[in-house]
Amino acid sequence: MRFIVSLACSISLSAQAPPTRWSIDPDGAISWRVQRGQSHQDQIEMSGRRVSLILTYGVRENGSLSLTRQVVFPTLRTIPNDTHASLSYAFADDATPRLFIGGRAANEVVSAVHIRGLVMIDSSLGRSEGVRLKRTIFPSIAGPFAVEKYTFTNAGPAQTSVEVENTEKAVRTLAERGVSGEYLISAEVLDPGVRALKPGQSTTFSLVFAAREAATPKPSIDVEAEEHARRDRVESFLSKLRLETPDPVLNTEFAFAKIRTTESIYETKGGLMHGPGGGAYYAAIWANDQAEYADPFFPFLGDATANEAAVNSFRLFARYMNPDYKAIPSSIIAEGTSFWNGAGDRGDMAMIAYGASRFALAYGDRTTAEELWKLISWCLEYCRRKVNPDGVVASDSDELEGRFPAGKANLNTSSLYFDALNSAAFLGRALHRPESELRLFAQQSEALHAAIEHYFGAKVQGFDAYRYYDGNDVLRAWICTPLTVGIFDRKQSVIQALFSPNLWTEDGLASQAGSKTFWDRATLYGLRGALAGGETDRAMSSLEKYSRRRLLGEHVPYPVEAWPEGNQRHLAAESALYCRIFTEGLFGIRPTGLRSFQLNPRLPGDWDHAALRDIHAFASVFDITIARVGEKLRVEILREGRTLTSRTIDGGASIDVQLPENAQLLR
Repeated sequence: MRFIVSLACSISLSAQAPPTRWSIDPDGAISWRVQRGQSHQDQIEMSGRRVSLILTYGVRENGSLSLTRQVVFPTLRTIPNDTHASLSYAFADDATPRLFIGGRAANEVVSAVHIRGLVMIDSSLGRSEGVRLKRTIFPSIAGPFAVEKYTFTNAGPAQTSVEVENTEKAVRTLAERGVSGEYLISAEVLDPGVRALKPGQSTTFSLVFAAREAATPKPSIDVEAEEHARRDRVESFLSKLRLETPDPVLNTEFAFAKIRTTESIYETKGGLMHGPGGGAYYAAIWANDQAEYADPFFPFLGDATANEAAVNSFRLFARYMNPDYKAIPSSIIAEGTSFWNGAGDRGDMAMIAYGASRFALAYGDRTTAEELWKLISWCLEYCRRKVNPDGVVASDSDELEGRFPAGKANLNTSSLYFDALNSAAFLGRALHRPESELRLFAQQSEALHAAIEHYFGAKVQGFDAYRYYDGNDVLRAWICTPLTVGIFDRKQSVIQALFSPNLWTEDGLASQAGSKTFWDRATLYGLRGALAGGETDRAMSSLEKYSRRRLLGEHVPYPVEAWPEGNQRHLAAESALYCRIFTEGLFGIRPTGLRSFQLNPRLPGDWDHAALRDIHAFASVFDITIARVGEKLRVEILREGRTLTSRTIDGGASIDVQLPENAQLLR
């Protein structure tokens, strides 16, 4: 508990710490070179299909290492089998085996920590022997275990010995507390003992944290194969949808965000399920985190597992469609076997329609689009029935679930419904739906646009922006949502309000003017919206500062959920929102068909180029490059090195792109 409190203080007071504790390495990793006498601690989450590891690591003033590993097993369910019922256990320093060099207890001093989808910690073990230790820590990509591999290297002039003590910890849970009975949780050194080490030689030991149903046999674990598999999986994320800009911080944070959002997918009895993580949210999906935030991004990355999880999330929601138009639950939990609806209708049907229609368009598969059309049209009809006499959509709350007031109708829900109507019109045209149906969507969209302006448009704290709900008289972060869906009536005032001292803080947007609470998701929406609204230089300057803080500051390397709630957990969907700042904000990609999109690119004044490489979307694989040519921008779409489109446009202008039907998509 003292360690957790200390971590909370370290994170919350990070504004007083050095702005860049970490640096970017040539291989794309980030590294912290430890200074003797300075203590620091942080945490990071890493996930595989059947495990998630929240690693809390720290270095004390004397250079010694502190490690706590909270290991979560999403498919080993506890009772009651609710949202938080994933088996979890925290292994602290007492689970770490003692190390001996030349028969004497090792005096470990940490020299560096590196992160690139795996965590690597470099240490020296005593001065006279010259032995170096590298810990490599990672989750299995497929099994219910995490690995801490120790690699010892003798950098000294004489032979010595290395011993990793035979340390094992086992916990048996009560059968009455497990959905499938008794569970066995363990930490165990594989092949412990003493080994001779000649000068220049290396040897490895491994500490494995695992869990299983007690009646099942102990698995055989090949640590080297597991490490290779984890590295290959990370490389698969990094090799596709590559961002190239003059700013290495943005390029690296974009690459890291791809890792976090795409690794957090769990293999459950209900199929693949993308999950937020954070020690609490696994084997479950939400209408905001998954349907609204992450799913629309996944087609661009082209990861088969992520696309399957997205389709599965919509299928899970679709099971709750009904002829009476009662609300679909906000969350499907417990491997798809139950649901949570504790906040009522948060605008979830608008979230689902928004995400499903954008996903279907970008995914570019007609069969999938036809399947999702039923869910999209049902959710749109639900929202239509919720339109109040003022023409906006009524809902019980919003995605903050009562943490801040949202009235009986909020700006976020109506904005998402507006975008969903427009996306449905694009999708319906691609699916050859009746023209009368498409005209109806267009009419509803136009009427809703006018109603949003009339009902929510207001002067708040001196800005001619939006009130978030009827009676709202202080600025709210979510006034940015209209900008992300193409509503620009009040864009100048909204952007001024977002970047004013009323809302903008060192950690991005405060949830409400005057509050210290922030949720990164709002900041990421706000930056995307500011770019869409044409405030390129201001948005990119703020994005660079935000990215530097998240990637190289005191709590790294991913976007976070919230503070003070959750202690800035590395929830996975926030990383998808970070990537969408570039795909939808900077490059301005707006899906308009199964093979088509609108492109509205931006380029900061001090940049001469930017590119997105190996985009997997619209049933194709292609690149987008932007180059400054005098006062204009040259935009090219390339596939396999061949130019499909080349246009020179004014800044802020858009291009309609139609990709060939015979494009090959690697699913």
